[in-house]
Amino acid sequence: MQKILGYLRKAIQQYNMIQDSDRIAVGISGGKDSMILLNGLALLKKFIGIDYEIIGLTIDPAFNGVKGDYSAVSAFCAEKGIEYHIIPTQIGEIVFDVRNEKNPCSLCARMRRGALHNSATELNCNKIALGHNYDDTVETFIMNLFTEGRIGCYSPVTLLDDKNLTVIRPLVLAPEKEIRRTAKKIDIPIVKSACSVDGHTNRQKTKDFITEMERSNHGFKGRIFGALQRSGIDGWKIK
Repeated sequence: MQKILGYLRKAIQQYNMIQDSDRIAVGISGGKDSMILLNGLALLKKFIGIDYEIIGLTIDPAFNGVKGDYSAVSAFCAEKGIEYHIIPTQIGEIVFDVRNEKNPCSLCARMRRGALHNSATELNCNKIALGHNYDDTVETFIMNLFTEGRIGCYSPVTLLDDKNLTVIRPLVLAPEKEIRRTAKKIDIPIVKSACSVDGHTNRQKTKDFITEMERSNHGFKGRIFGALQRSGIDGWKIK
């Protein structure tokens, strides 16, 4: 976890993500990124010199009408002494059965995001931490450029005025391969997504494109990420 803690600490300091007395809801899907983020923030608070509190928060979409099994996450949180909440929803049913969306990812993401924001507020949190990593950032930038024809990305820190919440992404400097390696090394519990389109999305196609570009033009990802930081758009300028 040492490398991950280094990436977390650097991102938190560069983008001024966390302050004393913050109560942070860590969005837990059960995947490697969110679980490594949860573990990392729990470890980091012991020595970073910032007095903050974290809770784990899972929005269960109940894909195929079946409640997700997050017992492994619950056990992990209990072992670490982390407060953990699972919020049941019918998002899976609404997206796939009621709306029968041809491109379900966008609606699903919006609904999960809304449920996460509302639940974090109800649990008296002032911040939400999401597990977007370095590779996710490059993918999102490319998707926005090629799919929507715009230059932009999500921000490392986003203030939601209407909710009195701030969204932070402490893993944005951590490469996915390092997160995957760490998750395997420390054998952190992972909950596999039950979504029927998992692995067959536009993001997966973008991921494959970037992998091919990196293979034939080494440093491609780094140049994209560097350009994003140097441009300073969407809050990416280092503070």
